[in-house]
Amino acid sequence: MIETTSSIDSLCKLHTNLTEIDIEKIKIIAENLPLIADLNQANMFIDCLTKEGKHAIVVAEASPTTAKSVYQKQVAGKFAYEAFEPAVFFTLKTAKPILQNRALTQEGKTVEQSVVPVIGAGNRIIGALIMEKDISEKLQHQFKIEALSEATETLSEILIGMTEDRPIIPEVMQESLFFINSEKLILYFNPAAINLIFELCSAECRVGASIYEYFSSLDDIIDHQDELLMREISLDNKVFQLKKIRLDQNGKSNGMFLIFRDITELRQKERELIVKSVAIREIHHRVKNNLQTVASLLRLQMRRGVPDESKVHFIESLNRVLSIAAVYELILSNSSVDDVEIRSLTEKIGNMLVYSEDHENTEITIEYSGPRLEIKSNVAVSLALVINELIQNCIKHAFRSVLKGRIDVSFVHNDSHIEVLVKDDGDGYLPDAKPSLGLDIVKMMIEHDLSGEFTIQRAEIGTIASVRFPHGKGALH
Repeated sequence: MIETTSSIDSLCKLHTNLTEIDIEKIKIIAENLPLIADLNQANMFIDCLTKEGKHAIVVAEASPTTAKSVYQKQVAGKFAYEAFEPAVFFTLKTAKPILQNRALTQEGKTVEQSVVPVIGAGNRIIGALIMEKDISEKLQHQFKIEALSEATETLSEILIGMTEDRPIIPEVMQESLFFINSEKLILYFNPAAINLIFELCSAECRVGASIYEYFSSLDDIIDHQDELLMREISLDNKVFQLKKIRLDQNGKSNGMFLIFRDITELRQKERELIVKSVAIREIHHRVKNNLQTVASLLRLQMRRGVPDESKVHFIESLNRVLSIAAVYELILSNSSVDDVEIRSLTEKIGNMLVYSEDHENTEITIEYSGPRLEIKSNVAVSLALVINELIQNCIKHAFRSVLKGRIDVSFVHNDSHIEVLVKDDGDGYLPDAKPSLGLDIVKMMIEHDLSGEFTIQRAEIGTIASVRFPHGKGALH
């Protein structure tokens, strides 16, 4: 912010002995304060001595728009005291500038302060132009570097035996730790390092020995110019994560740490997991192929001819088999080993049922909505059968008296449950209707396999079926 010329005029006339000419010059400088503030990313002020000459008053200020302001509150109109602003009063009394002086604001922030005199008529000092930059973060960064340097030096002293206390931390480390000097001679090793040398070389680790005596193949890592280096290496059929930390002080090498972490078991488990993943995908692939074979047999039988009263049952059975097969097709089509995205599954089943068959001169469309959720394959198989039966139920019973129909499938997910809603705008469900095999399958799957709840009821228009089941362990993740 910047003070208006009227407020500058009133402050100067009320608190200072400045002449009209002096005040006009202050106003001219004040008009440029915002530009200077933005250019330097700093807060700008003009201070003038009061009539008594004991204090100063801030007559103008400007905050930068290119950086965060040093001050939270307005400063213009407030008095400045010599005890708190020694650099400002030095300039007001001597006409000498003070540049890049470190100061503390009234709000407790450390700033870099520069002060230059404002000269009026007759070469008189009429004020001070002040620039303040917040350097709190810069100081924190400087303190961190100093603290890190001290910590590095202390740790180095501990490990090379310059203190009387026993180095406790390295002694209990599971990683094997060596400290070597610039000549690559071992100055310190912890108990884990003793065991490592014995396992790899059947030798005793000795202070003063060359590190190459035990690790001749690591010269490229040890001699590498990077201060911090991490590599995965193989030694004697074991896998290690090796970290090299070089300590430099005053431009000279003060040695380095070599830290060996045995990750053989971790890599072995990763390989076993990959093998299991491949095996699981192979099982899924075979299940899918077997289901496709069953579907092909059903189609072949239908082409060879079946009684008209049996054809509908063959189609329903075929759709059930294909719904289960869709689960394994989706697993094999993505990178997951055993997860299925249920919206994609539903779209695959719904589109197969609605768009691949003739519905006796009734035009049926289907829409999907809701978030994309992943569930385990065992849950997906049960859900696929449920969704297949509900959509088939809509197609078979809902649109007998209409030429056009619509099915909406939506998903709702909260912290503990998934709810699938299947709606149609057809004739409407009749509670006293004869139970069907499809709804019996739905109820059985939901109660026994999904541990959920199923409701179906007549809506204002059409029917709405709801499937609600928990997404607990093994269902969702």
